[in-house]
Amino acid sequence: MEKIEKFRDWVMNSDNIVFFGGAGVSTESGIPDFRSVDGLYNQKYDYPPETILSHSFFMENTGEFYRFYRDKMLCLDAEPNIAHKTLALLEEKGKLRAVVTQNIDGLHQRAGSKKVYELHGSVHRNYCDSCGKFFRVETIVNSDGVPRCGCGGVIKPDVVLYEEQLDPDCLNGAIDAISHADVLIVGGTSLTVYPASGLVRYYRGNKLILINKTPTDYDRYADLVIYDSLGKVFGSVYGLLTD
Repeated sequence: MEKIEKFRDWVMNSDNIVFFGGAGVSTESGIPDFRSVDGLYNQKYDYPPETILSHSFFMENTGEFYRFYRDKMLCLDAEPNIAHKTLALLEEKGKLRAVVTQNIDGLHQRAGSKKVYELHGSVHRNYCDSCGKFFRVETIVNSDGVPRCGCGGVIKPDVVLYEEQLDPDCLNGAIDAISHADVLIVGGTSLTVYPASGLVRYYRGNKLILINKTPTDYDRYADLVIYDSLGKVFGSVYGLLTD
């Protein structure tokens, strides 16, 4: 409880918080982490997820990419959890400056967050690779095989695949937010996926909080480490914001 109390104290007494989150933020909304060993794929796919979700695989095996993508990456019935809602409230109260996320599900925005840097893009944005026309995610869901634009071009999700670069404007915005933060909360990420994980090194403050169910290689650099669920930790603050 002592660590939770320190977390609450730092959060409630800051007006310059940045949150940096990974897959663990969304798993509490029922969205599986595709890297976890939970039998999601078993023998259903002939390639590992990291191969399927690569630029070269998308270009060479677009149909198989979309079979996996529709099946495993589109969790449109998921709802924001207490962590998403607390972060949105913190922003509304003028305490949180930005959310930096590696997730592509759009749940932060669904919860009400406005300033969100989506490092790996979003399933809710899709573009024709020929003419650039925008398509909503429903177009992907309601199509069969490879979705195509009226011009004949292939529609590609605006998500950063393996072998692709992060959007420079998004990346620079995230770096600026983190480097100027008073409190940096890192949650639900093992900090192993580069270059996103390297962003923590831009933090210059003395209130780095790591919240994860298991240890990370960055724990020794943190000022506060909490091994617990994000729902429990953020739930301890939610009530204070709604009183």
